[in-house]
Amino acid sequence: MTRREREITDQNKISEIINTCSYLHLGLVDDGKPYVVPLNYGVLQDETDGHYIIYLHGANTGRKLDIIRKNADCCFTMERNVAPFEGKMACQYGMTYECIMGTGKVVLIDDPDEKIKALNAIMKTQTGKEGFVFDERMASIVSIMRIDVDELSAKHRPLPGSEG
Repeated sequence: MTRREREITDQNKISEIINTCSYLHLGLVDDGKPYVVPLNYGVLQDETDGHYIIYLHGANTGRKLDIIRKNADCCFTMERNVAPFEGKMACQYGMTYECIMGTGKVVLIDDPDEKIKALNAIMKTQTGKEGFVFDERMASIVSIMRIDVDELSAKHRPLPGSEG
């Protein structure tokens, strides 16, 4: 990270950001060409080592799944509190933000129990609510993907002149 003063290292702050973004951009590589798609997601933390697990869902067919089957490597970004600001000169204009960037491998999930767990995680992350009911039939009509995050960084850019 070039701008170390913008790095977020506080794990509670990182967790807050991950748990309150609305979507992520999933980056894949399709025969040497980048492919990026915005997706809703759900997040959990592994109970043994604390790494983040990100669940995604989508249709049972399509380009995204075709790419993942060929190359499971991925990157992702998510952001919140994005707002433009002005300056006195053109180079002083910019954006405030908080963001997460990470890498991992995408695993396609077939196990019905894990798919239901993933759908519940997605709903909790997206709505803040729990108690949704899913059955195996409902889980069978969507594809579920899991990213076991292996690298993660976070940064922010506050409004110039404000506290970090």
